[in-house]
Amino acid sequence: MKDKCNKYEAFFTFRNDEEFNKHLAECEDCRLEHEKMLKVSELLKEVRPYYKEKRKNLAKVKIACALFMLMFSGTTLGIINLNTDVSDTLKYGTALSAEDLGLPVDSYGLITVE
Repeated sequence: MKDKCNKYEAFFTFRNDEEFNKHLAECEDCRLEHEKMLKVSELLKEVRPYYKEKRKNLAKVKIACALFMLMFSGTTLGIINLNTDVSDTLKYGTALSAEDLGLPVDSYGLITVE
């Protein structure tokens, strides 16, 4: 009983093309394996454009998400920084008044000027 040849990978990887082709001409098992590998190679070449397109679309989605987060966070931080009541509530739990800040105020809570 003949054992199956398992030298295909070694010849394909480490030998030159002349030795590899000579072995393929002599060995039926390796020739069949080589035909399978050629079919796989053709399939990979066929689907390559689809994967490249998918990768480009994924990159576009990532860029769109990054731009959205940049705009959203910039807008949110701008609103918080311009609206002192919101920033005071976030930092201290309540909105600070002029009296809390130590400024002189009258009975209505307005700053008094002397």
